[in-house]
Amino acid sequence: MEINSLTAIGPIDGRYAEQTRTLSPYFSEAALIRYRIQIEIEYFIALADLLPELRTVPRESFDKLRNLYKEFSNDDAHEVKEIEKTTNHDVKAVEYFLKSKMEAIKLGEWKEFVHFGLTSQDINNTAIPLSLMEYLNDHYILQLQNLLSEFSERCEKWKDIPMLAHTHGQPASPTRLGKELEVFLVRIKKQLELLETIPHSSKFGGATGNFNAHVIAYPEIDWKSFADDFVSSLGLTRSQPTTQIEHYDNMAALFDNIKRINTILIDFCRDVWHYISMGYFKQKIKAGEVGSSAMPHKVNPIDFENAEGNLGIANSLFEHLSAKLPVSRLQRDLTDSTVLRNIGVPLGHTWLAINSISKGLSKLELNQPAIEADLENNWAVVAEAIQTILRKEGYPDPYEALKSLTRKNEKITRQTIHNFIDSLDIKDGVKKKMKEITPSNYLGV
Repeated sequence: MEINSLTAIGPIDGRYAEQTRTLSPYFSEAALIRYRIQIEIEYFIALADLLPELRTVPRESFDKLRNLYKEFSNDDAHEVKEIEKTTNHDVKAVEYFLKSKMEAIKLGEWKEFVHFGLTSQDINNTAIPLSLMEYLNDHYILQLQNLLSEFSERCEKWKDIPMLAHTHGQPASPTRLGKELEVFLVRIKKQLELLETIPHSSKFGGATGNFNAHVIAYPEIDWKSFADDFVSSLGLTRSQPTTQIEHYDNMAALFDNIKRINTILIDFCRDVWHYISMGYFKQKIKAGEVGSSAMPHKVNPIDFENAEGNLGIANSLFEHLSAKLPVSRLQRDLTDSTVLRNIGVPLGHTWLAINSISKGLSKLELNQPAIEADLENNWAVVAEAIQTILRKEGYPDPYEALKSLTRKNEKITRQTIHNFIDSLDIKDGVKKKMKEITPSNYLGV
């Protein structure tokens, strides 16, 4: 059966394939092969400046070598996979592919220095962090910054809109709509700042991390410094000491950090969902769209619901990745290999979710009359202000007096509050000050 958007098992490569196409150059099987080839070629070129046996390699051939990954095609990927059918080893298939290409461009006499002294994890544990780093820098961080710009725009637009707050689902001291959105803006900004401090780490040190083969062949070379410089040239940080594999602690930290950002976005989606249900926001209606298959009147907050669902799936996978990857049996087992092939999946769900939130934000229309009506219907919230002033004035038991007033089974209105103020034995000036307080202007800073 042909695999397409209707036959793919998972929605990332099925229903949402068009939307997640951005991730394919970083996390697909072909992408992994291409990044492996990049590491092998750049390693060979670095060796050419180090080893006497490679000093005769024509320097003008380096561009041809680099074109093998810069111009990497699906046909090339299929060729590597055909080789893998024989080797039953994915990295060895890349090595054989490169050796055949070196023969074709007249570099065959030096082909045995491809993958010189390395184990497959030197390639994988450099290729995968590189692909992750480039995706985050090229797309994820920019996407998140764009969302934060949308948040910031609305914070400014709604900064002076009074709104009833709700704590424990109950009416509480009024706030401002812009400030409530700013809470999420600042939380995400802080997590993004943390994310950008986490190094992208690579393991590069031979079969068990000790450069055994390198040292036996060239004992006079400082292989640790060479590897540090090589990995650094890729924009990565070399972990040391290591076993056969990268210990993944920094990658786990990255996934935990993205998970925290996703959790903040889930919190945001739920709040907006409630504001829509309370009528604080209306949603722009697009011609032809259906809200409910049975109820024609409905315009559901589907963008925020879809985002919440995708963020939840992403976080479950990030949780597994960050918990599993740093754990290995002795120097190496293969559990990390199969798990690492899935890192594009939670990033794909995260990508979808952020796009959904952005789409949902673009549909929101402020329903200010509903916000104002909710404030007007909840005069009891100014009780905090009145009892606080009474405390300042030395009035006896002010909290208990307001508690008695506001917990009666009757609606508290402006008149109820003003009648209560009039009954107090306090200065007229204080009464006047208290009567100026309304749910719409009791807003703090």
